[in-house]
Amino acid sequence: MVSDRAVPDWLNKGDNAWQLIASTLIGIQSMPGLVVLYGSIVKKKWAVNSAFMALYSFASSLIIWVLLGFRMAFGERLLPFWGKAGPALSEDYLVRQARIPATAQYYHNGTVETPMVEPFYPQAALVLFHFMYAAITLILLAGSVLGRMNIKAWMVFSPLWLLFSYTVGAFSMWGGGFLYHWGVIDYSGGYVIHLSSGIAGFTAAYWVGPRIKSDRERFSPNNVLLMIVGAGLLWLGWSGFNGGAPYAANIIAPIAVLNTHICAATSLLMWTCLDVVFFSKPSVIGAIQGMMTGLVCITPAAGLVHSWAAVVMGLFSGSVPWFTMMILHKKSSLLQKVDDTLAVFHTHAVAGLLGGILTGILAHPQLASIELPVPGTMGFAYGGDFTQVYKQIIGALFIVGWNIFATTAILIAIGWFIPLRMPDDQLMIGDDAAHGEEAYALWGDGEKFDVMRHETIPHASRGNDDVQVQLNNIAARGVTIQL
Repeated sequence: MVSDRAVPDWLNKGDNAWQLIASTLIGIQSMPGLVVLYGSIVKKKWAVNSAFMALYSFASSLIIWVLLGFRMAFGERLLPFWGKAGPALSEDYLVRQARIPATAQYYHNGTVETPMVEPFYPQAALVLFHFMYAAITLILLAGSVLGRMNIKAWMVFSPLWLLFSYTVGAFSMWGGGFLYHWGVIDYSGGYVIHLSSGIAGFTAAYWVGPRIKSDRERFSPNNVLLMIVGAGLLWLGWSGFNGGAPYAANIIAPIAVLNTHICAATSLLMWTCLDVVFFSKPSVIGAIQGMMTGLVCITPAAGLVHSWAAVVMGLFSGSVPWFTMMILHKKSSLLQKVDDTLAVFHTHAVAGLLGGILTGILAHPQLASIELPVPGTMGFAYGGDFTQVYKQIIGALFIVGWNIFATTAILIAIGWFIPLRMPDDQLMIGDDAAHGEEAYALWGDGEKFDVMRHETIPHASRGNDDVQVQLNNIAARGVTIQL
C-alpha cells in the first residue's frame, strides 16, 4: 500500500513520469551521445581526450549544480540577472512541490498577474531536469576547443563557467530574471544553451589558441559510423530536450516534439542539397551539421509555433548557418583566426540567434498564452509589431555580452596558474600525452605482430601448459591496428 506521504495531493504522476523521462533523454544526448560523437568526429589521436572532456563535464556539473548552481539559476532573486546561491540537497527541499519563486509576475499595483511556476512534481525532478540542460551546454562548448586545450585547465574551467556564466543566462531567461519578466522568449534554450555555448566556445577558442598546423589542415573523423550513432542519439534525445520544457505532459509537449523533428529533418535535407549543388556530393558531416542547426533553431520556438512554421525555420536553419560556415567564414579574418574545432559558433550561436529572431516573428498567440508568463505575447506574423523581435534581439545581446565577459575573465584567471593550451610537442602526440591512453590500441602500444620473433613462437617441446602460457602472452602483447 502506497503511503499518502509518497503521493501527496499536488503530485501529478503523469507529469512526474514525463519529466523524469525527458531528463533521461537529455542525459542520453550527453552520455553517451556527445561522448560518442566527439570521440569519433575527431582525429584518432584525440578520440580519448575529446570523449573525456564531455564525460568529465557531465560529472562535475552535477556536483556543482546541486551544491550551488540550481538555486543561482532558479532560486530566490538576488539580482535582476542572478539568484541566491544555496544547496539543493536536503530532503525537505527536494520532496516538496517544485517551484521557481522568482517567476511570479505582478502588476504595478502589486497584485499577481501571473503566478509563479509550480509544476506538479517534486523539486528533485526540476533539479534533475535542469542539471541535464546545464551539463549539455558545457559539453557543447567543449566542441570549440577540442584537440588542444590543456585537460587540467578544462577541469577547472568547467565548474567555474557553470557557476558564473550559465546560471546568469538561466536565471535571466527562465528563473524569473529581468528578461523573463520583460517577455523575451526562449522556450527551451535557444539562447540559454545554444547561443551561450556557441559564443562562449568561440571566445574560449580565441583565448586557448589554435590547434597545430597539421591538425587544422586535416582533422578527419576517425569513425564515421560511430559519429552517425552519436548524432542519432542527440537527435532522438531532443524529444526530451524540447518536450520537457513545459514542465508538464500537456498539449504543448507533443507539439514541441513534433516540431523539433520536422525542423531537424528539413534542415538536414536543406544542408545536404546545398552541399550537392555547390560541392557535387552529399557530406555525412554536413548532414549532421544540418541536423544540428535544425534542432538548435527550433529550440527557442518548439512549443510556440505551428508545424508549417517549423518547416520554414528548417529551411532557414539549413541555409543561413551553411552560408556563414561555407562562405562567410572563408572571407572573415576573425573567423579564420579563431580555431573553432567543431564550428560550434555556426551550428549553435548562429542557429540559436536565428531561431530566437524567427520565434519573435512566428510565435503563435494561442500557444504563447498557454506557455509564456507575459499575456498578449505574439509573433510579428500574427499581427504584432516589431516589439517582440526587438526583445529577442536585446535578449540575445545580453547573452552574447555576458558570455564573452565571463568566459574571458575565467580563462584569464585560470591562465595565471595553468597553461590553457597543451605545448606543441604534446599536441603532436595527442591522447597518449594527455592521458597515457589511446582509443584504438587494440593489441599493444604501436607494435606490429611478427610471427617470426623468437619470443612469440610457442614451443611445443616445453609442454602443453607452457604453450598455453606463451599463447596468452602473445594475446596480451599483441599488435596495434594502425588507423
